[in-house]
Amino acid sequence: MAFLKVVPLEKALDVVNALPLKPKTEDVPLEEALGRTLAEDVISPMDVPPFDRATVDGYAVRAEDTFMASEANPVRLRVVGEVHAGEAPSITVGEGESVYISTGAPLPKGADAVIQFEDVERVGNEIIVAKPAYPGMGVMKKGADIPKGKLLLKKGTVLGFKETALLSAVGIARVRVFRRPRVAVISTGNEIVLPGQPLNAGQIYDINGRAVADAVREMGGEARFLGIARDDLESLKALILEAVEWADIVVLSGGASGGMRDLTASIISELGEVLIHGIAIQPGKPTIIGVVKGKPVFGLPGYPTSCLTNFTLLVAPLLRRLLGREGQVRKVRARLKHKVFSVKGRRQFLPVKLERDVAVPILKGSGAVTSFIDADGFIEIPENVESLDEGEVVEVTLFG
Repeated sequence: MAFLKVVPLEKALDVVNALPLKPKTEDVPLEEALGRTLAEDVISPMDVPPFDRATVDGYAVRAEDTFMASEANPVRLRVVGEVHAGEAPSITVGEGESVYISTGAPLPKGADAVIQFEDVERVGNEIIVAKPAYPGMGVMKKGADIPKGKLLLKKGTVLGFKETALLSAVGIARVRVFRRPRVAVISTGNEIVLPGQPLNAGQIYDINGRAVADAVREMGGEARFLGIARDDLESLKALILEAVEWADIVVLSGGASGGMRDLTASIISELGEVLIHGIAIQPGKPTIIGVVKGKPVFGLPGYPTSCLTNFTLLVAPLLRRLLGREGQVRKVRARLKHKVFSVKGRRQFLPVKLERDVAVPILKGSGAVTSFIDADGFIEIPENVESLDEGEVVEVTLFG
């Protein structure tokens, strides 16, 4: 395997950060906004509630008319009407008067308190009040929940059901969000076939196409799997050209063992430019970063653990940038279950499984399917470190 020039991971990340891709935004209906990321702050355009309203079923009164009420000397107030939720009251509460009111109904003019119906006695067209009310009792004031002009949600917020409910409460029907980046995914190799098809001797089912596409979707991007490119120049070239016409980013996987990586680099060089060909990490050394028609093209290793580790290291940061979620990397600290060794001079990313606060190294090798399936994430072993001791505290970068 020939590499143009193996570079440190920092150099590869610098190249990714310098790619001329900027986030794009779009307005979407609120019913389509779940899981999207806000591209701007959202300010409340109204007061909630938009009027003083009753918080209980009862009687709207002037509190001052009840100040002298007591068990020994109750106050009688005339009932002059009713107000129900959804109605605009036309009644004004005057001295010595009350209005029956439903929960959520607007407070009629003149009233400043609501007494629960359980706390009064109704006799004909009068209520008997045995204890004083106070201004604001049983009432939610206009804007008390959400005042007009309040910052509701910040740019970069991922919209869940609580956030969409909040936007509904202030009448917002459309929101500006970051557009989902489009990622075209291509698997390569004569030895792989799609799930559901029969396996011939020497063949295996494709894992990376599904894993990469769904990793993109899980992050909030839009993925399109274009299929498997066989080990010939025309097959791969045709799929890359198809990919760059639709996608913002192209991700290829596989082919490192049969000379395909050289073909991949040659095709990218023919169609555009190879920026990186080989990174000094383990696993994942045979990695390509290039540009075709202004679109970044990543060539990731074929082994699933290597592929998804390099996706997390290189592609995911670019996706987060386009999604408006920069810096949102999930990491936890854990204690290493047992000692592990590394090759000095090569930065290693070792898959681990988390058991509470313990990181269990997975040492089956990046070619084993379960190395990736069992892993919750990976730890980094610097190039100048030959081993990590049992019980050592490590930082685990989580998949997903």
